[in-house]
Amino acid sequence: MFKDGHVHTRFCPHGTNDPFEAYVERALKLGYTEISFTEHAPLPDSFIDPTPLSDSAMNKDYLDEYFAEIAELKESYAGKIKINAGLEVDYIEGYELEIAQFLNQVGAKLDDAILSVHFLKDAQGGFSCLDYSPENFATMIANYGSAEKVYQNYYRTVLKSIQAELGPFMPKRIGHITLVHKFRLKYPVLTSFDQEILAILEAMNEKGYELDHNGAGTAKPLCREPYPPAAIAQRAKSLGIPLIYGSDAHQAKELGQGIDIIKAH
Repeated sequence: MFKDGHVHTRFCPHGTNDPFEAYVERALKLGYTEISFTEHAPLPDSFIDPTPLSDSAMNKDYLDEYFAEIAELKESYAGKIKINAGLEVDYIEGYELEIAQFLNQVGAKLDDAILSVHFLKDAQGGFSCLDYSPENFATMIANYGSAEKVYQNYYRTVLKSIQAELGPFMPKRIGHITLVHKFRLKYPVLTSFDQEILAILEAMNEKGYELDHNGAGTAKPLCREPYPPAAIAQRAKSLGIPLIYGSDAHQAKELGQGIDIIKAH
């Protein structure tokens, strides 16, 4: 059995126009037995997307269409592949109530879900999108004082996401826990953050959460490693945390990215 638990779609404003069928047909060709469409969930109404085009997540007006298309796919491919309707939900510090309210509204429609951190709150109360661009990351380093401080805030926020009370439909899989490594080859850090990562893994294990073993970083020129890399993945395994492969594909051709590297570890 082979599952891809992290796949984006044409409903992603910064993604592709590839139809759902293109993803499923490629998944079948790759030998998948299960695929989870986990589009970026709409952001809280009161949250202002800090990216230049405000294109981090899907428009809430398209949610019904998104779920309807996946329901049709399930019928079309019944018996060939298991298709899950899911969302990648952003944890945003200070917006827990709105996130929980959203999950209560859509939770019954979800077969699968991921909780991820993309937005970091700084000391002034502003937010930055962590993985938007190398230039944006450089601005964050200048704002925080060092790359190490960005990493520190990221891991603090990931731990906070796991500890958050987001209601009965809170996702049970934590997305790309080392996303802060995306630009590591351009902005290296000397600190290992082993203690922070261990605290995250222990909190996940305590709650029975899964880990998104994400292949997208292998395709990023300034990262070239999975999220998380092998040593952290092995530590998660040793704690008994289930690792679920996710391509984090934003177009059909990206399905399966990083899987050979992940399997080699």
